[in-house]
Amino acid sequence: MARSRPHSLNAALTASTPTSTVRIIGGKWKRRSIPFVAAEGLRPTPDRLRETLFNWLMWEISGKRILDLCAGSGALGFEALSRGAAFCTFVEPNARQHAQILQTIKTLDAETQTTVLCQTAQHALSPSGSGHDLSSNPFDGIFLDPPYSLNLWAELAVQVTPLLAPNGWVYVEADRALDTLGLPDSWDMIKSTRVGSICAGIFRHSPKLTQD
Repeated sequence: MARSRPHSLNAALTASTPTSTVRIIGGKWKRRSIPFVAAEGLRPTPDRLRETLFNWLMWEISGKRILDLCAGSGALGFEALSRGAAFCTFVEPNARQHAQILQTIKTLDAETQTTVLCQTAQHALSPSGSGHDLSSNPFDGIFLDPPYSLNLWAELAVQVTPLLAPNGWVYVEADRALDTLGLPDSWDMIKSTRVGSICAGIFRHSPKLTQD
């Protein structure tokens, strides 16, 4: 497992005191709890919405490479691994929560299936930013669920599009209508739902053919 900032891991784990947990809904780790720490903007996807999401993705997870871009608790990435994903890259900038994700990976014995970067999403996606070339192995699925207040959907969508494998999908979650996020025209919405104030959908990148 590749890790960023390993020299700070012990200190971060010592400082990390989980304040809540979220449960994995299905797969080999069903009902296992994932601890997470209190951090601004960190809000796990609600159980009801995660259940809907993974029902959508029932045939899109097994053996796939996943990017949990704004990982937070890591619930989406861990759910994907539990349901048979081959590999998941987690990106989480908060050092305490980054350390907690590493601890959860160790608890679940998932070190060979994961990479964890303690970076902002923008930095991790920058060609010279993370030290890990995320474009070297395309992702079959990407979870795009940034902190709502940062309004990063449009910016990150442009950056992740080249990372998608053919027929790859992107899950987008927001506190506003998905058609107001400024997502690329080449993204086609496949599924969508609304749970309370949260809007969510699955998109596929379909490059538009231009005509002379």
